[in-house]
Order: sequence, then structure tokens, then C-alpha cells
Amino acid sequence: MNPNRRNTVRRRFVPATLGAAGALSPLAALAALAALAAGAAVPAAAQPAAGQGAPAPREVTAAEARTDAYLNSVRNRPGPLRDFFVRLPKGGDLHNHLSGAVSTEYLVELAAEDGLCIDTATTTAVTPPCGPGTRPAADARTDRAFHDALVRAWSMEGFPPGQSGHDHFFATFGKFGAVTGRHRGKLLAEVADGVVRQNQFYLETMVTPASDGARRLAGEVGWDDDLAALHRKLVAGGKLDKLVAEARKEADDGDAEFRAAARCGTERPRPACRLTVRWISQASRGNAPERVFTQLALGMRLAEKDSRFVAVNLVQPEDSEAALRDYSLQMRMVGYLRTQYPKAHVTLHAGELWPGLVKPEDLRFHIEEAVGVARTERVGHGVDLVHEDDWERTARAMAARRIAVEVPFTSNAQILGVKGADHPFPVYRRYGVPVVLATDDPGVSRTDISHEYAYAATTYGLGYPELKDLARASLEYAFLPGRSLWQGNPTAQGYRFAAACRGERPGEPVRAPACRRLLEDSPKAKAQWQQEAAFDAFERRYTRAVR
Repeated sequence: MNPNRRNTVRRRFVPATLGAAGALSPLAALAALAALAAGAAVPAAAQPAAGQGAPAPREVTAAEARTDAYLNSVRNRPGPLRDFFVRLPKGGDLHNHLSGAVSTEYLVELAAEDGLCIDTATTTAVTPPCGPGTRPAADARTDRAFHDALVRAWSMEGFPPGQSGHDHFFATFGKFGAVTGRHRGKLLAEVADGVVRQNQFYLETMVTPASDGARRLAGEVGWDDDLAALHRKLVAGGKLDKLVAEARKEADDGDAEFRAAARCGTERPRPACRLTVRWISQASRGNAPERVFTQLALGMRLAEKDSRFVAVNLVQPEDSEAALRDYSLQMRMVGYLRTQYPKAHVTLHAGELWPGLVKPEDLRFHIEEAVGVARTERVGHGVDLVHEDDWERTARAMAARRIAVEVPFTSNAQILGVKGADHPFPVYRRYGVPVVLATDDPGVSRTDISHEYAYAATTYGLGYPELKDLARASLEYAFLPGRSLWQGNPTAQGYRFAAACRGERPGEPVRAPACRRLLEDSPKAKAQWQQEAAFDAFERRYTRAVR
């Protein structure tokens, strides 16, 4: 709903969702979008089922309606359509792995700058000297064929369509790991520039803090089935706090490299300097249990001691032997550590699985345990939802507890082959689960967030008002501290300004003292207000375009 409730159009915008025969096809979704733009009634197959918790229809402002009309008018014009989605304010990226987010071309250049070598049999970057079977990465500067071979090996560039990209996708990280492990600050400067150019205002990106120290401490402590006893061993004698100090020093060094690379504080700062960034600590689910627990404990203690860090996540393929074997144990680890570090946030890769990738029994419970046992606040991917036992209950629980699902369409298509009508995106929306669009590993995937929004619009029949609310959700469910700009549960009730800012107009000076205090005291509300002002300018542009 328009925060000011002025100049509104009573039109019904609802998502294209599952009907009796399954999800709408892409062609049907496009037809539904065209019908919505023309003001036609929504087909019954696209209507949410009664009682499923779907968002209520919302009022659409005249400016939103005209912007939506412009979007529909350029649907068959690739240039203006791409320009529209790049300019669209798109909130924050909440599911982003730093090492996989950087452009592959930049990684190749960094490898050359660092004097690294390339194993010619595996296309893996290795430390010098360059002995037999290797060649200098710097050769890629002059040998185009060599350069292009590295780009294909280190990303999904040129990967044959229609083939499973799962193994190739995950193999890339080992190939360029010697590059990304050296330059957190430079990588962030490059990624943050891209995020700003994509008209986003916030980034949560994943890194593995103090990796070597965590491995050593885990080896020293060993495993104990009693998680409380294991935690006591970790903190005894200040061992975990020493690891936290190591991680903070590592972050300080990365910050210094970032400021230098981005020229922050100079007369020519890069766009990256304007971006608000927070870190999510990764724990590698394929490791031994004691190491996973140590990484999780480190990340959660770090989130409570250093405001640059906000949460933990489990990474690596969810279908690997170790990940499948230890999944329930790892959910118990997170659930226990939440009792010890209640201020730390949790978001978990869960349900990044699909029939044929794992045995049927492994599809039955991953999202459910992430929600019920680990008590995650967000779910990453969540692709196998409808293959789980009692999945409707899980979806309702996510809606009731406002547990958002992070959806990277391109990643899901490349790794799992899941797209279009097979993807649970419409199901989550039908059940009222908050949904945020994300990139995952845009460097590896060769994509960007604008593509993810364009895919949502063209595949699922979303109009501009729904895209706008997806962007709003990405800040509402971010781990930014402070009160929200929005009242109540905006996913279910619509985006209405909180009482302090009711009557204020984005893009204009804030008049009410209570609203000024909210924006000054709350980083979350400040970012949300920034986006609302950007929406106002964006809609003015396209309102003029259709006059």
C-alpha cells in the first residue's frame, strides 16, 4: 500500500501461483502479466488458495500503475527492458558468497598480479614457482585462448545447456581458491562496485573467518557428542576468544585493503565506498563435526562481538556424503549454539536438493529441521520444499515466524536444473512465506541481480508492484539492526509506514521529529527510507515515459 495513501488506484495484484494442475507455464505467466497490465481479471488458476496465508491484494498507486504499464510496453524490447531492471531499486543481496561473486576475468587478472601459476592439467591456480605442468597465470594477458580456457574452467561460461552443471559449478571454487584466499578487501571492492551499479543499497556476503585457526583449534579440542561439553572445551582458557581476535584482525586487514582498493576517503572514491556491507561467517558442512562446530561457534561469537559480522551459515554441497550423514547433527549444533549466542543471526542453506540428486529419504526433512531444530531466521534455496514430509506445515511455520527464503534463480537452474514451473517460488508466495531474490555466486554463474528480477517478472507474471515488494523484502529481512520502517508484518499486511513516519513522503525532507529519530537510530529504517526515495525517483522517470 502506498505509505501516504494518496493518489491510489484500486487494482488487484496477486502472484502467479500454483493452480490445480501445477504452476503456470512461462507463456501463461507472460499472458497473465499482460492481462494484469490491461486491468483484466486474474485467472482462477493464478489465485491463491483460501486459508494458505498468501499476501492480501494491495492498493497500487497511480505512479506504480504507470511504471508497470511502461514495463509491459518494453517487454519485447531487450535493450529498454534490461535498462528498466538495472535501474530498478533492488534493496539488498542477502545470499552472496564473496569468492563466487567476483567476475572471473578479475580473478584471472589477480592471479597474474600475484605471480600465481596454473596447473595445465586441472586449470587450478597454484603458488609459484611455475614448474613442469604449469604456466604463469600472467600468460593469460597475451594468450587469448589460455585466458578463455581459464574463464570457462572457473565459471559457468560456455557450459553446455541442458547438462547438469552441479559438479562443474562446485569444482570452480577449488580451481581459483588460491586467488580468492589472498585478497578479501580487493574482492569486496570489486563486488561492492557491482552491487551499487545494480541499484542496491546493502550487501550481506559470506566468508570463512580465521579458517586455519579454526582448523587448528578443532584438532586440539577434538569431538564430543555432548555439545555443551564440547563448547566448554572451546571457550576454556580463552581459546575461542583468541580465535575471535584472529578473525577480527583478519577483517581489519581486509578493511584496509578494501579502503585502499576502493579509494575511500579520497577525491575519487569508487561506488563501493557508499555501500553498507555486513559479513556472514561460513562453516563448511563437509568437514569433520568438531571443525563444523568450531566454525559455527566462532561465527556466532564473532557476530556478538563485532558489528561487521551478523550471522552464520553452512556452505558446500548439501548432497555430499558428509553433509547428508551429518545434516541432523549440524542442525542440532546450530540449535544449541543459538542458546549460547542469542544475539547472533542464523541463515542456512537448506533444501538445495532435487529428486535424482539424492535418495528419496534425503529429500524428506532438510528445510523442516533447519526451521524447527536449528531455528534459522532465513532459508537459502529451499528448492526441495514440496518433496519434504508435511511440507505445508513447514511453509505455514515459515510464514507465521517470518522466516524468509533466499531465491537465486540462476544458481538453482545451473546446479539443480530447477526452473520455471518446477521451482517452488510460486508455492512460497502462495503460502505467504517472505521471499527475497539473491545472486548466490554471480561471478561463477555469469549473472547479476537485475537478471534475477527480470526472470521473476517474465517467468511468473509479476508486475512492477510485486517486484517492488520483493525489493522491499530484501531489506525487511536483512540482518540490519534497528526498527523497521514498516508497520507489523508487511509480507502479510502490506508495506505501510510505521506510525512515526506515517504521512511522510520519500524523496522529500522528513518533517516529523519521531520519523527523523527513527531514521537516525535505526540502520534498517535508514536503508529502507533510502530505497523508498529511490523508488520515488524511479517511478517519476517512467511516469514521464508513458505520458
